[in-house]
Amino acid sequence: MQISFNGHTGLVTGAGSGIGEAIALELAASGAKVMVQDIDLAKAEAVAAAITAAGGVAKATGGDVSDPSQVQAMVAAAVAFGGKLTLLVNNAGIGGPSAPIGEYPLDGWRKVMGINLDGVFYGMHFAIPEMLKAGGGAIVNMASILGKVGFAGSAAYVAAKHAVVGLTHNAALEYSAKGIRVNAVGPAFIDTPLLAALPPGAKDGLVALHPVGRLGRAEEVAALTLFLLSDQASFISGSYHLVDGGYTSQ
Repeated sequence: MQISFNGHTGLVTGAGSGIGEAIALELAASGAKVMVQDIDLAKAEAVAAAITAAGGVAKATGGDVSDPSQVQAMVAAAVAFGGKLTLLVNNAGIGGPSAPIGEYPLDGWRKVMGINLDGVFYGMHFAIPEMLKAGGGAIVNMASILGKVGFAGSAAYVAAKHAVVGLTHNAALEYSAKGIRVNAVGPAFIDTPLLAALPPGAKDGLVALHPVGRLGRAEEVAALTLFLLSDQASFISGSYHLVDGGYTSQ
């Protein structure tokens, strides 16, 4: 199946590494102009440089997705860069503290909600009007398997990802008839730099949680994300799609 994004401009948040980087690289390789966003501007610039070196078209931007004014600026920069905005991947996110609810740090709760939930809302809030001007578009919100199930010690992350799934349903109801499809993707534990610092025993424990017997790869999440963004998925909106190696079937 050939997917082409020629003529499209996409904004990918949290694209300096891991899943976001894989999505940005694949989008550019498929013909899109890509605005690569990350709170670490140097990482975003490195990904944009790699895209350019491979013959693609990309530009980097920094910013904090939990700040609405900065998200508005990211969207404006993407429009100025590509002439329009038709694709958005709200991928930026953090794990947050690990503690039971009665002991969960309040500042940690707010930080996780600010990035993992508010950032998704802000991304859609500012991008959707630009997509309407462009005649339509597609959005993928990066949720998690924890948008479906719980995980002890991760109350903020679980709550935020469940809310991202609900927000995705609502956005699809409001904008599908106007030419903007909105879907969510729920990865299980993916082998990214975020997990590289884990001790071997901890990583093995995560592997054991997946019936397929391994962690996922960022490229596997990117493949589904690109499909959902593409015209091949023209009848898919308001859905939540898992990439979990059987995790949630247990």
